Amino acid sequence: MTGTDEGRAGPGGLTERAPADGGEGDDQLYVLTALLLTPARFPSVLGDDYPQACRALGLEPYAEGYGLVLGQDGEGARWTVAVDDVSLVAVAVAAWDCGMEYDLSPDERSVVAALPGWPLALAVAAPGVPAPHDPDPAEGDPPALSPPDATAWGPAQRRLGADEIALQWEAWREQLGAGDFAPPGSSGREDAAVGARAPDREAGGRGAARVTEGESTPPGGSGQDPLGANGALGPQAAVRRVLREVETYLEDPPPPGRVRSMFAPGGARTLRVDGPGWSLAARTDDIAFVLVDERPGEVLPVGRGARLPALLAGLDAMAVRPG
Repeated sequence: MTGTDEGRAGPGGLTERAPADGGEGDDQLYVLTALLLTPARFPSVLGDDYPQACRALGLEPYAEGYGLVLGQDGEGARWTVAVDDVSLVAVAVAAWDCGMEYDLSPDERSVVAALPGWPLALAVAAPGVPAPHDPDPAEGDPPALSPPDATAWGPAQRRLGADEIALQWEAWREQLGAGDFAPPGSSGREDAAVGARAPDREAGGRGAARVTEGESTPPGGSGQDPLGANGALGPQAAVRRVLREVETYLEDPPPPGRVRSMFAPGGARTLRVDGPGWSLAARTDDIAFVLVDERPGEVLPVGRGARLPALLAGLDAMAVRPG
């Protein structure tokens, strides 16, 4: 594999690498970027948890994990190469994230699989070779990997939206005040209920819709959350369903990677939690945001209230963390 001495941070915290001049031969890989595939850190476009992400690539979910190297061959074809030298890839990613140079050249003996295509869109390409394209399929080859459609809404886009919130927490949080969590007629105190409105930002490539006051609180105080358009769950019912499912994780731990804990300022932790049809991003010292498949593009804030702190603390205690 061929690396380069120059790297820069790419979109979404990834590092995109412009390849250096290398030797001849179509089997040479010009490295553009690299990712970790471990229980604590994996591309969320691939699945809700680590085993699911591994299955999407046809890999066994070994506890040690993998490094994923994305690049082009001498003909410009896109390839995703899985290697078992996780430490090497982790060092490279950490260096690039800090704006430092690192020449990533995994030993060929560490290669576990070479998969056509890329699971994520990259904004750079290797110079001196044809434009990025999927390789011509050979008999028995798996379908080429491809990024999720940015104009659609589904599980991958929902998880990417939650990733963005976790990464850009302050930008999302500063749009909300205590009144955004208070049902009509209340004192304005933040409660553990879906917020009255969602931030006017994009989540997973779609506009985040505002949840109106009327949707936030059931008419007449009946306790029933009306169905939204096209029979979709109302925002409060959607959040309650998600919180119920999250609570079951404390009693019956989910597959590795569904609950992940990352650094946050002030001694807090950032949590990313996924489940069937939903994603959650939270800070252990603050609130949570919920995204669900049934409400495309909407971001539903959940006030701290009395129960959320204990729930977040329990999730953090069971979560996998980067080494």
